[in-house]
Amino acid sequence: MGIVATSTGPFASAAALRGALCDGEVSAVEAAEHFLARIADREDLGSFVTVTAESALAEARAADALRASAQDAPSLPPLLGMPLAHKDIVDVAGAVTTFGTLAQPPRVAEADHPVVAALRAAGTVSLGKTQVPEFGLNCYSENLLAPPARNPLAPERTPGGSSGGSAAAVAAGLLPVAPGSDGGGSIRIPALACGLIGLKPGLGAVPGDVANGYEDSFGAPILTVSGPLAHTPLDAAILMDAMTAPGSAATRPTGDHERAVLRAGEVAGLTVAASTASPFESAIDVRLSPDALRAYELAAERLAGLGHRVDAADFRYDPEYFDFFSKGWIAGLSLIEMTEAQAAKLAPITREMRGRALARSLPQHRESAARLRGFGREVREMWGQTDIVLTPGLAAAPPLIGAFSSLPPAEDYAAQCQFTPFTSMVNVAGLPAIAVPITTDAAGLSHGVQLIGRPGSEAQLLALAEQLTR
Repeated sequence: MGIVATSTGPFASAAALRGALCDGEVSAVEAAEHFLARIADREDLGSFVTVTAESALAEARAADALRASAQDAPSLPPLLGMPLAHKDIVDVAGAVTTFGTLAQPPRVAEADHPVVAALRAAGTVSLGKTQVPEFGLNCYSENLLAPPARNPLAPERTPGGSSGGSAAAVAAGLLPVAPGSDGGGSIRIPALACGLIGLKPGLGAVPGDVANGYEDSFGAPILTVSGPLAHTPLDAAILMDAMTAPGSAATRPTGDHERAVLRAGEVAGLTVAASTASPFESAIDVRLSPDALRAYELAAERLAGLGHRVDAADFRYDPEYFDFFSKGWIAGLSLIEMTEAQAAKLAPITREMRGRALARSLPQHRESAARLRGFGREVREMWGQTDIVLTPGLAAAPPLIGAFSSLPPAEDYAAQCQFTPFTSMVNVAGLPAIAVPITTDAAGLSHGVQLIGRPGSEAQLLALAEQLTR
C-alpha cells in the first residue's frame, strides 16, 4: 500500500499554509523548499515531468520580499507564496510544455495560459509540470515520454487522468493543492481515484477557460475547464476563489467559494435526483463494483440524513451518445499538424484516434459537434428539474498501471469508458460537478460519488461536499 499525506502544522492543508504565510510563521522560501524536498523524496510516484526548483525559489524569494515591503498586508495577493504545479499540457512561461508526447519536440512556453496567469496574479509559486496522458486524452496518466504517474493509495495502480500527476502529488503531500483541467472527467476521475475533492466548474465560471470563446473550431461546446484538486472542500474553495477572481485580500477577504464552505451548515432542503444511468450504457457494458455502489448508496443516505430530499430518478439518454461523443472527443486531433515520422512516435491509441479523426470530413466533424450541442441542451433541461444530480463516481477501483494501455486501441478506449461512465456527459452539458470521496475499502482504496449542479452552483457543490465529508 502507498503512503498518503500525513503532514501536520502549517503544511497540513492549503488553508493552514495560507494562514502560516500570512502570519509569518512560514516564509514562501521555506514552503517551496518543504514541498520541493517532498517531491524529491517521492520521485517513485512519477507525479512530475519537470521540476522547476530554481525558478520556484526565485518566485518564492520575490514573494517574501513583497510581503516584507508591504505596508498594508490586506493589499497583498491572497495566495502569496502558495506552492503548486501545473499539468504538462498547460503553458507556464519559461517552462517546458511536452503535452505528454514524443511526437512533437518539447518547447519552452513564451507566455502563461490564462488560468496560470490568474494564479500567478494571486501570488502562487509554480514548482513544475505534472504528468499527463498524451495530449490529455486518456483517463490514466501514462505516456511514452516519462514514467507513469502512480496512485499514492496503491502505487501499482493509476491515479487516473488526465490530471493524474497533479492528483497524485496532492494526495501524497507533494503539493498542498493543485489546479487541474477537465474535458471529460479529468479532474473528477483522479480525485475519485486518489480520495480527493475535485471540482469541475461550469463552462465560463473560470474566465481563462473561455478566452477564445465557448465553442471549438467545429462548433462543439468547449469541453475543457479548469478547477481545483484538494484534500478538503475548504482547500478547493480557496484555490477556486483565486482561479475565478484573483486580486488582493483587501478586495476579497473571504471569497465566495470559501464563504460557502464555512457556511455549509446553512445549506438545507435541496432536491437531489439520484441515478446510476449512464449515456454510455447503450453501447458498452456499464457495471458498478460493489464498493462503487456502496459509496453511492451511502452518499444518498447521508444527503437524506442532512435534510435534503433524495429521490431515485429515471433519466433517459440519447442512445447514440457514445458514438457522437467519441467522434467529437477526437476531432481536435485532426488539427494537429505532424509528419508521418512524428505520427509514428504517438502512442498506439493516440495514433488510432488521430487516424480516425483525419478520415472524417469537415461536415462530419460539424455534424458531431451539432449532436453534442443538442445533447447538452437535452440534459440541462432534464437535470434542471432538480437542484442536484447524484451519480456514482467511478465504476470500480482504479486499474493497475498498464492495464488499459496494454490493450489494443479500441479495447483500451472501451475499457476507459466502462471505468468512467458518468463524467463526460457533464462536460457536454457545460455544468459544474464535484467528486467527493465517501468510503475506503479493505485495500485502502477510496470510492466516491459525483454531484452535478445547476449553472453557477460551484459554491453550493463545495458546501455539499463539506457536509458529506465532515
